[in-house]
Amino acid sequence: MTLVKTHISRRSFFKSTVIVGGGMLLGFNWLTACKREEELAKALVLPDEWFDINAFLKIGDNGVVTIMAPNPEIGQNVKTSLPMIVAEELDVDWSNVVVEQAPLDTEAYTRQVAGGSQSIRQGWDGLRRAGATARYLLVAAAAAKWGIDPGDCTTSNGVISGKNGEKIGYGEIATEAAGIEIPDEVALKESTEYKIIGTGRGNVDIDKIITGKPLYGIDTRKEGMQYAVVLRPPAFGQKLVSFDDSEARKVNGVTDVIRFGNKIAVLAKSTWPAIKGKKALRAQWAVDTPLESTAQHDTALLAMLDKPVSEPMRKDGDVDKAFSEADQVLERVYEAPFLPHNPMEPMNFYADVREDKIELQGPTQTPAGARGDVARLLDRKEEEISLMITRQGGGFGRRLYNDFAEEAAEISSLAHTPIQLLFTREDDMTAGTYRPMTKYKVRAAIKDGQITGYQLTEAAMSSHLYDSIANFFPAGLIPNFLFGAHALESNITTGAWRAPHTNFHAFVDQTFFDELAEALKADPVQMRLDMLEKVKEIQDDRIQYSPERLQGVIRLAAEKGNWGKAPEGVYQGFSAYYCHNTHVAELAEVVLKDGKPVLKKIYCAIDCGIVVNPLAARNQAEGGIIDGIGHAMFGDLTFSDGQPSYNNFDTYRLIRMSEAPEVEVHFVESDIAPTGLGEPPFPPAAPAFANAVYKATGKRLSKFPFVKSLE
Repeated sequence: MTLVKTHISRRSFFKSTVIVGGGMLLGFNWLTACKREEELAKALVLPDEWFDINAFLKIGDNGVVTIMAPNPEIGQNVKTSLPMIVAEELDVDWSNVVVEQAPLDTEAYTRQVAGGSQSIRQGWDGLRRAGATARYLLVAAAAAKWGIDPGDCTTSNGVISGKNGEKIGYGEIATEAAGIEIPDEVALKESTEYKIIGTGRGNVDIDKIITGKPLYGIDTRKEGMQYAVVLRPPAFGQKLVSFDDSEARKVNGVTDVIRFGNKIAVLAKSTWPAIKGKKALRAQWAVDTPLESTAQHDTALLAMLDKPVSEPMRKDGDVDKAFSEADQVLERVYEAPFLPHNPMEPMNFYADVREDKIELQGPTQTPAGARGDVARLLDRKEEEISLMITRQGGGFGRRLYNDFAEEAAEISSLAHTPIQLLFTREDDMTAGTYRPMTKYKVRAAIKDGQITGYQLTEAAMSSHLYDSIANFFPAGLIPNFLFGAHALESNITTGAWRAPHTNFHAFVDQTFFDELAEALKADPVQMRLDMLEKVKEIQDDRIQYSPERLQGVIRLAAEKGNWGKAPEGVYQGFSAYYCHNTHVAELAEVVLKDGKPVLKKIYCAIDCGIVVNPLAARNQAEGGIIDGIGHAMFGDLTFSDGQPSYNNFDTYRLIRMSEAPEVEVHFVESDIAPTGLGEPPFPPAAPAFANAVYKATGKRLSKFPFVKSLE
């Protein structure tokens, strides 16, 4: 056991509060991933009384435990994995656990955010302390009852045992435990003691997901609720001049039409008349700011690549001198388009704005941000606003931005009725927040067989690299190093998109690295290992990654994929990348079919520290890799006069099941605290594939989507 400070506020501990009945469970329960609710009801007997222990859990009189999942669930499985951490330290039988989604509560919980692959990493210590503190209270109560020292007690699967053979279940002692004083320090388990962490556990919502039961934000139904859809400007840079809603109001089921700002909301008794009413609107639009097009962006961004960066993110040595003295200079420009987020569940949100309070519910990755945004918009106090988080049908960064929550609240405020705002798929793609169009120029100077200079310049739409990327590999290794960015201002909304910036930077970094290896006549895997060996000798606290851990995943991926030993007709490509605190290496295998490269398999090695739920972790890795390949291969969005080129899946190309490669995932065994996983497997996929394509065809890929270069 390890002693740690509890850091759990008194606010989170209730003194012998009793909740009668099982209705508080909200239906989020399970025993195994594939059982139906009828089977669950028979297998898990719900208690007659619940005893609150702290903000994270409550225990029933029969030993059943409810654990709160504090963070938004967007498909990364934290609704299962986070409660597993609490259950582990509580030392309870997982089959006796029920999970509830916690509402927004910034006093009880910290960082209720889904973003940056940080949910488990940021929650790890607090969740362990919550479970361990509850276990301490239960043991202390049992020891007091028996008149023995708590140190003479042990726990297992929700049962406390005393040194003299005494036994008592958590449910039998829970009410006494609620009155015990919270300790300053609490003992945590060593990783060798884990029974739940490190074992594969099925998704707690799987039954509702596969049977289509209400679960997601879009499933929200409230008494008296109306549905709202919104007509927005058809192009970025336009503003509303006037509109005619006479035909919209004639649609059976339409109850109101409301203008708010530059938009028009149609309210109805159900979604279909709201959509029909929107289509019946006649609006006049005028140009407010210039209507932008991709051709203009291309020209402007390319010009930026040749301009010096005024404030580099990292500058070592004298880059100009290194290039002037070089024996050889390598240079390449890389290009990536805008991309929509395209989560399967389009944006939606429920709002009920009243004079005394505001009730919000829906799929947001930043619930505290949504509450704050609504409070500022309506000039209300945050204390008047409650927000319930729902499961989300994908997010990928789009739901970090709460424009849809603000719209719902403003419409409800103006209509004086509770409403559910719903984006159509076309709304989702044309009124989105996009991955910024980005270009890079990378140059390397080679002198006497060594890389002596390296310069990377980014030019992106309304965006620039975050500083830590400047300290990713190979920063620190090259004596003359310059890393900087330019931003081209735009009225097209851009923002975080799965693995922000790194989703493209990894491709640039790792394909250019292979070019360097070829120029130096070095094996690209061995060259990475050798360079990382040199990093160990460098005293540079700016470096973000661990050379040892990056070497570990490189060796593991190379071993599992038999690097350099591929059978005839199989071409291999390699990449290794660090982001979101996690180290990943991937080896891709490509074959030629009718003269065209086809990706058959990817071997992936990941060091993300302790793997809480291996089943979910493997799903995340496989999904991230396939997503990375699919968007690099097909993802594309252009603009003409402020309008995006695609508005639905019938024209926007995504990877198909038949095109998905086989993925083999291996995790480095570790006792280090968990790091990110939802995003890190994504960035290295495209460069591994591109490097294999070069081996197969001799063609260097430098522009997304690949399909345009491979046709």
